[in-house]
This record gives sequence, C-alpha cells and structure tokens, in this order.
Amino acid sequence: MWFKNLQIYRLTAPWTMSSEQLEEKLAPMAFADGMSTEMQTQGWVPPRGDSKNGGGLVHVVNKQLLLQLCTEKKLLPSTVINQVTKARAAEMEEQQGFKPGRKQMKELKEQVTDELLPRAFSIQRSTRVWIDPVNGWLVVDAASASKADEVFKMLLKSLEVLPFGSLRTERSPLSAMTDWLAADEAPGGFTVDQDTELRATNEGKATVRYVRHTLDPEDVRRHIASGKQCTRLAMTWTDRVSFVLTESLAVKRVAPLDVLKENADAGVQGEDERFDTDFALMTGELAKLIADLVTALGGEEQQKKAA
Repeated sequence: MWFKNLQIYRLTAPWTMSSEQLEEKLAPMAFADGMSTEMQTQGWVPPRGDSKNGGGLVHVVNKQLLLQLCTEKKLLPSTVINQVTKARAAEMEEQQGFKPGRKQMKELKEQVTDELLPRAFSIQRSTRVWIDPVNGWLVVDAASASKADEVFKMLLKSLEVLPFGSLRTERSPLSAMTDWLAADEAPGGFTVDQDTELRATNEGKATVRYVRHTLDPEDVRRHIASGKQCTRLAMTWTDRVSFVLTESLAVKRVAPLDVLKENADAGVQGEDERFDTDFALMTGELAKLIADLVTALGGEEQQKKAA
C-alpha cells in the first residue's frame, strides 16, 4: 500500500486531535452512492475498505493516521448531451413554429442531462492521506496539486480548521537539482539515477529528457551552460527508496527497493497484518526520506527565518 506520489505539506500547529475525535468529524462526510442527478460525489471511506467488518474512516498504526477520499464521477460526454438536445430542439421548433431561444435551450440541455445521468457509467478513484503528528507532516498520495486540493477542501468541510501550509525550503528544487547535476554530485544519502529533464528558461522552453539513460556529466553541463535547468530528477535514497523529485517539490514514482521488500515479507501473516506492516514501514521510511530531502534543500525556510 505504498504511496506512489507525495504532495508534502507541513502541519503548522501540533496535532492534538485523537483518532476517535477525527473519526467523529469525518463521519458526516462519509462517502455515499451519488444521487442520480449528481455528476460527482465525494466522501471519506475506510482506508482498508472493510467498513462492514468494523474498519473505521481513520486507520492508526504507531501514531500515524491514514485516511482515504473516494471520488465518483459520472461519464456523460458533452457530445451525447448536445446530440440529444439538438434533436429535442428540432422537435420543439416543429411544435411551436419557431426555434427555441437561448433560455429554452439552456433549460432543455439541463433537462436532457438530468434524464441521461441515471444511465451514465460511473468511475471511482481513491486518494489516500497520511497525517504524521509525530513529525508534523501531511502527505497526499496524488500526482498533481489539484488532486491534493480536493482532499483539502473535504478536510476543511469536515474539520472546519486545518493547520497546514506548503513546504518551503531555503533552496528551490530547481536550483538544487541543477547544481547537483552540474557538480556531478548528489547530496549525502542520495544517488542520482538515469531519468532527468532539463528545460530552458527562455520563451522557447527547449527541453531535453533522459529516460533510462546514463547521464554523461559533460553533456549535462553543456545543457546547463546553455541556460537549461533541471526540472525533474530520478534519485535513490540510502539504497532503500527510489523516486523522482520535481521542481514543485512533489515526489513522484515512489518505490521501495528490494531491501525493504525483504524486511516487509519477514514473518508477516494475514492481510490485516500485511497492511499494518506495510503502513508502518512506509511511514517510518518516508518520514526519514522527507527529513533528509529537506536538509538537502537547505532546511525549511520558516525555520531558518525564525532562528
């Protein structure tokens, strides 16, 4: 159950809410099957998907909290709506002797949409959220910031107040990654892998990508000297976790390496134990990875200013 992507945020105040209190606040926003007239429905679901067997909306292991947001969308293409609306408009014109006006067309389109929604297919996706009260992190398993924003909107509806802020470091990932490549030297505890992206800062935005390709230091330096900067960099942390760091400080393509998989497999019995073991291992490792990554980027901006 390892997170594939990390949108990382800092809790700006100590987390004092118990798991029971959090459960109570999430319950009114639990996921329910959408009404036939709703294009999208969102709500909290048990992270282990076992509500019938007593699983709650908050899963806790070693003081680490796991939540899961479910989003259901109806698949109703606009081309289908427009096609049916056009046919209905033609019937209306024949009956009343003149073309429907703008207001009539709007009402007709809304009516057609309401009629077609019950027959539309639905798709669901889940977004997991990890709250780390010990180290003060809030991490969303989402490939984009917009998906993380959906989580925050639901959290605010549930909790009313959510003390979190963007993670800001003294050095931008863009500057740091470019310097690491120019010096052909990764920060302590990290190694540079074979995927990277270099992009020019001018209007043309010329881009060079290396995919599963050994990086030639001199070749990379020529690109940097010509004005390109590193926007994505594949790295490995302490031979335990591989990932891709982006210019926005998002961590993508997170994958535990063999040494962690072997540790996770040792002595585990049953699905419940497997889930808890994986979650404990993931949170323990990723908390250290995040801390080391922040250090490699010069530390947190707010901490240095406050010092």
